[in-house]
Amino acid sequence: MNEHYTPRVLASLATRLTGRDRNLLRLVWDHKVLTGHQVTRIAFNDPSTARHRLVKLHRLGVLDRFRPKPPVGSAPWHYVLGESGAAVLAAEEGVEPPEFGYRRDRALTIAFSQRLAHTVGTNEVFADLYGTARQTDGCHLSTWWPEARCAAQWGKHVRPDAYARWTEDGRTLDFFLEYDTGTETLDRVAAKLHGYAALASASGITTPVLFLTSSARRETSLHTRLQLRATQTAVPCATAVARAATADAIWLPHNRRDGRLRLAALADHWPQLPAEGRR
Repeated sequence: MNEHYTPRVLASLATRLTGRDRNLLRLVWDHKVLTGHQVTRIAFNDPSTARHRLVKLHRLGVLDRFRPKPPVGSAPWHYVLGESGAAVLAAEEGVEPPEFGYRRDRALTIAFSQRLAHTVGTNEVFADLYGTARQTDGCHLSTWWPEARCAAQWGKHVRPDAYARWTEDGRTLDFFLEYDTGTETLDRVAAKLHGYAALASASGITTPVLFLTSSARRETSLHTRLQLRATQTAVPCATAVARAATADAIWLPHNRRDGRLRLAALADHWPQLPAEGRR
């Protein structure tokens, strides 16, 4: 038996891990990788407390970590699920560790993946909304499905980077997220609306698609293309640049040229859309 899965190790971890720790392990596993900054937004009020706790969780083996080498400057620690953490989650699900589907080498491949920046960027949106909801009255992120779960649910038609339900001051918006890092042509990005139109036709539910871009210039060009595609497909969409708080007034709907809206205000902008989420 692997040393990380022994009853003695699990018994020891049971006394050392808090409910917040176990929730964090689940979030790291679901999202593949979270940076130290993202973990702080999600689960802590004080960065120093977060750093110390993450060091402890790494030493316990429930989290692994790596630090990418960027072209300029330094990167924060990036955390993935560790072997002992996988054992804890497997025990919570009542399955044997091999059935849980974890392998350390696979968990760490994200460190060398060309999709690392895309995954971290998408997860930044989650951390931002989750942290905002945790610290702001009237805000709630009731649903967030990462890419893998979206693919399993809707992969026949679309593969969004996330699906979410956001509530602020009584207004609720369900949306798909497309996180654009600039690696695809703008025409290809805009053409994704046809897949969402096919999904809407098959499901009977039309859900807005939000595009976060890498620069203001790219957003302007994408928005122009989406105006035509959205009219053709009857799928509402909006664009923004991934540099500001996601819930803020950064979103420009496809049928507007100016006057950006808060995330929740998009629900009023498209009032004919159903509020029911997908399950």
